[in-house]
Amino acid sequence: MTSLANLKINPQRLWDALMDTAKIGGTAKGGIRRLTLSDEDKRVRDWFKAECEKLGCTVTVDEVGNMFARRPGKDNARLPICMGSHLDTQPTGGKFDGVLGVLGGLEVLRTLHETGYETTSPIELVNWTNEEGSRFAPAMLASGVFAGVFTTDYAYTREDRDGKAYKDELERIGYRGEEKAGGHTLGAMFELHIEQGPILEDESRMIGVVTGVQGMRWYEVTVTGQDAHTGATPMHLRKNALLGAARMIEAVHQIAIDHAPLAVGTVGLIENRPNSRNVVPGEVFFTVDFRHPDEAVLDTMESAFRAALPKVMEPLKLTFEEKRIWMSPAVKFHPDLIDCVRNGADKAGFAHRDMVSGAGHDAAYIARVAPTTMIFVPCLGGISHNEAESTTFDECAAGAQVLLEAVLEYDKRTAG
Repeated sequence: MTSLANLKINPQRLWDALMDTAKIGGTAKGGIRRLTLSDEDKRVRDWFKAECEKLGCTVTVDEVGNMFARRPGKDNARLPICMGSHLDTQPTGGKFDGVLGVLGGLEVLRTLHETGYETTSPIELVNWTNEEGSRFAPAMLASGVFAGVFTTDYAYTREDRDGKAYKDELERIGYRGEEKAGGHTLGAMFELHIEQGPILEDESRMIGVVTGVQGMRWYEVTVTGQDAHTGATPMHLRKNALLGAARMIEAVHQIAIDHAPLAVGTVGLIENRPNSRNVVPGEVFFTVDFRHPDEAVLDTMESAFRAALPKVMEPLKLTFEEKRIWMSPAVKFHPDLIDCVRNGADKAGFAHRDMVSGAGHDAAYIARVAPTTMIFVPCLGGISHNEAESTTFDECAAGAQVLLEAVLEYDKRTAG
């Protein structure tokens, strides 16, 4: 029997899995386009299921597409200790965002399998559906249903920009499971992820011990003016929806600046209609993303945003519709799991620091229903949601090793 002291992940095997699966939806610039419930998503899900079953795991799928691969323990009456993240990507995503958490967890399972190490609790690896929210808004949709934040019907009726419904696409790719979302009780969850920021790299630290996630809110705005001929319509008689949207983009930027250094604000999606070079734009749709660790500050930012809309639009003779479509409050992770990650980083010999996540993750919702925490590793220049996203062989290996150590430490502690 392999002892706890000498369990080591296989770095090359992990790296090969990352590079091989990156070909599923791979882009010419070296990234991945693997949108939720797309054909590429189905292909990587099929691969994931097959690889877990090779290890003797039982794979189940719930009604919103979340996948659970279970490795038995000595006492299967105990709740499972889970690892997990997501396999979907942004339209021009990188190779590591989300994927490292799933494949790092798979490497942990492979290590336990090949060494014959038996944990007391069962161990599970989860692939959460639609974490990115790039095809079906909002983000972290299926983990949100799991945690009771959203209803199943709400998820089913989300539509992409082409009008395709989540439920229909889930059924099309064959991943609408029978298990009720949230009926799968977890004992704990660890999520490994790239930092998506520059702090670890800047401080030459290998591991981020994540203590929580900042709050975030998403909004959608439609500005309505009037289509008109660019040559025949005088400037003072125009109702230019794009001009109103442009001024709101500047307002969103300023609101974040006014609440620096922790606040961020972004307009990341914009649709200009009719989008013709010789037509004054008559309608513009855009999104707003505000984030801050303090809910009271987010309330202030939201109020400033909503006050700016009429001030911008009315002088331009424009109308608008605005709604907040998603709100994820700030989250604090579980101190026992955080301590297990610190312990794991120390045992593996990696420099680490505590930090709060600036990005949203499935762990933020799972923290509502189970003890949860995260492990961060650096990414080059802090760049993520980008085909240039880069994390090294050694950084990926370090994250997976700390994940293994943390899971085994928590198993040891909860076994009494």
